Amino acid sequence: MFSGFMVNTWIAATMVAVIAGVVGFFVVLRGSAFAAHAIPHGSFGGAAGAVLIGANTILGLGIFAVGGALGIGWLSRRGRHDVATALALVLMLGLGALFLSFSVEYAAAVYSLLFGEVLGVPGDDLLPMAGLGVACILAVAVLYRPLLLTSITPEVAEARGVRPGRIETGFLLVVALATTMTVPVVGVLLMFSLMIGPAATARSFTHSPLRAIALSVAIALAIVWFGIAVAYLTNYPVGFFVGTLGAVSYACARVWMAWRSRAVGASPGLGNSRPDLTAPLSPAAPPGR
Repeated sequence: MFSGFMVNTWIAATMVAVIAGVVGFFVVLRGSAFAAHAIPHGSFGGAAGAVLIGANTILGLGIFAVGGALGIGWLSRRGRHDVATALALVLMLGLGALFLSFSVEYAAAVYSLLFGEVLGVPGDDLLPMAGLGVACILAVAVLYRPLLLTSITPEVAEARGVRPGRIETGFLLVVALATTMTVPVVGVLLMFSLMIGPAATARSFTHSPLRAIALSVAIALAIVWFGIAVAYLTNYPVGFFVGTLGAVSYACARVWMAWRSRAVGASPGLGNSRPDLTAPLSPAAPPGR
């Protein structure tokens, strides 16, 4: 389990979990789950085009992911965000269907892009993945405070000169980078689950942004590591365990929240025991720009 080709699996899965946990926190906080769903699914069309012409699938993923992010960001400034996201997704999927119709030998490549190949990551892919992962972390660090401000109090952000449209486009580009990095490992379908499940679970346990990000990463790591170990021992798909564990973790968090709400209601002295996510971002204590 920890020798040979599996070493690459553990390294790649760890990088994917860290990026999914960090980026996923802001996806959940901003209510951008639809965009986080659309970009990786739309980027599948780029990968299909790359398979058709014999190019690197990561390159095709990246081109379509970035193009989809820019398209959603541009259309959202002139209309509803959900409509813009849906139109971008439909266009990219349509192109993907066209590319697939021209190909006669794509079954294995398509399957791997949909469900991932975390148990067969080649060593040559680790360095590009690490580079994209570092780029994602740096981008989130640069956009951290504006992202929080525009996510929680967009009116205050505009009053302070922060342009929500630009921040939204920048964040969508971060999602595109994360997509390009993670889809070849966990697949289009599971990347979305890994990005949403751990982050939503973490926010159920703490309202502190940094703690929530750290907990989101920890949960994502636990899910991926456990999924790989069980998949290796049982020969069942990794995706089944990743998707199921993500949903179960969130369900458990919701049960815990319901229990804690009743406990807090029964004990008035505990009413202010949880930190407030909006506290650092109130007008009395604005973040630096």
